[in-house]
Amino acid sequence: MRILLIEDERPIARGIQSSLEQSGMSVDMVHDGVFAEQALAQHSHDLIILDLGLPGIDGMTLLSRFRKTNQVTPVIILTARDELHDRVQGLNNGADDYILKPFEPAELEARINAILRRKGAASEQMRPEVLLGGMRLSGVDQRIFHDNKPLELSPREFAVLEMLLVRHGRVVSKAQVQDHLTRSGRDLGDTAIEVYVHRVRKKIEHCRVEIVTVRGFGYLLQEIRPTPEPVVVAPTAE
Repeated sequence: MRILLIEDERPIARGIQSSLEQSGMSVDMVHDGVFAEQALAQHSHDLIILDLGLPGIDGMTLLSRFRKTNQVTPVIILTARDELHDRVQGLNNGADDYILKPFEPAELEARINAILRRKGAASEQMRPEVLLGGMRLSGVDQRIFHDNKPLELSPREFAVLEMLLVRHGRVVSKAQVQDHLTRSGRDLGDTAIEVYVHRVRKKIEHCRVEIVTVRGFGYLLQEIRPTPEPVVVAPTAE
């Protein structure tokens, strides 16, 4: 569980971070709207906690911009603004919940868990099934098959291949793979990413797909198409 906390009052931010991390969540913090916008664009999180009174870019503006590119990640507004029009505007701009300061950490955690339960129930119905070159990703089963035989993959090997399958035909950057694998909160360096990709390559050697390294950009999963037989034209008799 990885959360982005956008809060300019550092003592409050540290208190929230400490409380949530004691409950097993990983919390990244930023303290102004400009850095928050960069973090939202560059990294994936399971949930956003957003203060409205931010320096640089106001939280309401930040939320509106974020929802134009991301309609999925839940956002909880955490603010001292208690006017009705602020609450209405925040929810209309795409917030999933609106909590007023001061608040109890136990209530915040309960609201987070409630939102994630709803998100999990919805995503259970929307998990993709992807087909490529005899390979099939079953989102419901959380398994990958080749010619209907399951591939034996570790959780992180599965995560790598799942990401490449869902985005097959498109380049996935190393940073995107890294971000996808570190949602548990444990950072992985470039070498570790290369190791996982290498392991996946070894396990799909017999499959009709391949992982191509696009130097300077990342990785691409594509189907291996058979080379057409050369056409031999018989010489005509003169």
